[in-house]
Amino acid sequence: MSAASGPTNFADDGKDVIERQLQVKSEKHEDIQDLYEIDRTVARIKEGNYKRIALQFPDEYLADAANVAKQLVEKTGQDIFVLADTSYGSCCVDEVAAEHVSADLIVHYGRSCLSPTSRSPVLYVFGQQSIDMEHCKQEFSTLFPDLSQPVIIMCDVEYSYAAERLTAELAKTYQHIIPTAEKKKGGRYFELPEGIDIESCAIFFVGGESLTLTNIMMVHNKCPVYTYNPKTREARQESVQVNKMLMKRYFLVQKAKDADTIGIVVGTLGVASYLNIIDHLKKVIKAAGRKSYFFVMGKLNVAKMANFMEVDCYVLVSCPENSLIDSKEFYRPIVTPFELEIALIRDMEWTGNYITDFSKLLPQLRSDDFSYDEEQDQDASSDEEPHFSLITGQYKSGPFHRANTLQVIISSFLSLSPSLCPLWSLLLMLYVGEYLKNRTYRGLEANVGQDEAADVQEGLSGIARGYVYEKDNDVSSEKQE
Repeated sequence: MSAASGPTNFADDGKDVIERQLQVKSEKHEDIQDLYEIDRTVARIKEGNYKRIALQFPDEYLADAANVAKQLVEKTGQDIFVLADTSYGSCCVDEVAAEHVSADLIVHYGRSCLSPTSRSPVLYVFGQQSIDMEHCKQEFSTLFPDLSQPVIIMCDVEYSYAAERLTAELAKTYQHIIPTAEKKKGGRYFELPEGIDIESCAIFFVGGESLTLTNIMMVHNKCPVYTYNPKTREARQESVQVNKMLMKRYFLVQKAKDADTIGIVVGTLGVASYLNIIDHLKKVIKAAGRKSYFFVMGKLNVAKMANFMEVDCYVLVSCPENSLIDSKEFYRPIVTPFELEIALIRDMEWTGNYITDFSKLLPQLRSDDFSYDEEQDQDASSDEEPHFSLITGQYKSGPFHRANTLQVIISSFLSLSPSLCPLWSLLLMLYVGEYLKNRTYRGLEANVGQDEAADVQEGLSGIARGYVYEKDNDVSSEKQE
């Protein structure tokens, strides 16, 4: 059985696009009224008295965008804007693009990670895919012969409309069917009955292989996961080795632990509290004696990330479904905020519990007694106990970034007199110049005065099938004959 997987929202270098055969994934649908829930959307627009509405379509639904926008304009008379080609993952609400058109409502179509937004009201239209309810119930009874087994029902967003009916039907036979949520796990909520803990529950997921399923299995790695795919009409227990996936992530944690310079990469601009988690990560990195750099680069690809070889490790601030980057092509490891905390915060150990929702790491929302290591931050010059690196097999000591000689000299000059600022600038320029000399590539060399300047020559004119000089040669040869 194959592992749960899905397309991550980072871009490659374009090689695959050039070499593959063109396949049009976006197809027009006949039943637009029901698939895109036109009536519900119109009712929401009129109820909220919205004037400028942004419609965010994924690539697979883009063929219907003009038709949907036309119907909404006819039924509401308001300004409708179509958003596509999001800067990050299509599962996240693109609030930045919506602000460019001053939209007061965003309608998000297709798959969604259900991450909370902070600036704009959002209406989710998942699209309703058909499901054979009777066949699903039969497969469920085959997977769960024990009627007392607690089962958490989760559905992919395109089948969420059927979740309530499915839960009600199963609850007639089974004692513990858990449909809704008290705590958020990957954007989905469920409430456990009294006396039942999460370890004793199984998860029944309606949908195909996707990032949503992978995220659920990582977060709830202590629960057996069963799936039913309405498109293939297959039900099974997922055999993906969650422990193996966790071992891979633990390996990345160890590499982050050895990193001296860490890059904070923004993978979303629409998820609530993303600025707060960035500030939190900066403090954690500083308290651990590391350097941090901040990157905003849209969709990730190998070429972009390879431009900064001084960075030893990246931490990606993204939605839960796009935070797990598992690719060997990147030159540096990419970890989640949770994994970075395990690597850098003292007394924080790997327990097997996994968090992909970064909002749970904020100090004001944590359940543990978290505090920044202020003593280590204030006394960065003190010796730090070395730790054993599982990557290199050697002890690595800190602090990782001591004040170098240049910084000491500059601080001394500035403490003596502010008039020495020009000298400080000169020293800084010398330091930067010396650093650039160590780079392998230094830019194009002009070699002024060393190479002879090439003469300007007249280029070719005409078209590829026959340039002017070729036609002239043909004419002369005809005359000679």
